[in-house]
Amino acid sequence: MTWLGSPTMSRAGVTLRPLAVGDVDALGTLVTTPEIFSWSPGVPLNRADALEYIETALSTGDRQAFAVVDDATGDVVGSTSYYDIDQQNLSLAIGYTFYAEAAQGTVVNPASKYLLLHHAFEICGAVRVVWHTHENNARSRAAIAKLGASFEGLIRKHRRFGDGWRTTAQYAMTDDDWPAAKARLSTRLGE
Repeated sequence: MTWLGSPTMSRAGVTLRPLAVGDVDALGTLVTTPEIFSWSPGVPLNRADALEYIETALSTGDRQAFAVVDDATGDVVGSTSYYDIDQQNLSLAIGYTFYAEAAQGTVVNPASKYLLLHHAFEICGAVRVVWHTHENNARSRAAIAKLGASFEGLIRKHRRFGDGWRTTAQYAMTDDDWPAAKARLSTRLGE
């Protein structure tokens, strides 16, 4: 992870810091309505799930996971990650994102994505960032598009999903797209 490092980043009352085993209790209690995460298998629903989620995140070589913290309360309100990190091609994906229901629809997601994109493009020199989501996850697809990412198409049988396969909707943003996306995100953050 030397290319992207493991930074702690803050903006608009939100801090991203490297995920740690000590976050297990917080992550294990975030989800109170599991049905809203039906398109996102792997979101921890209890302490045991959270421990497995964290251990997997920390042991995956091409992933850097973050705890998302609400600065006003100091509470962990979610998690997000860089993954599919490819230093040679200066590309990566952003995902494994979930938030407590109370944090959804707030400044948390745009602030988190601003921090991740700023770090990737401006600090580390990335040229491409990708997002993957289930083709039927309308809420996630709308949130990704609102960031300024472009829909690139559907990838059939891309990931396992339950006992079958998921068709993935892929979105991407390049370093050329970042200035306009950055301006839109800054406006959303009230800056």
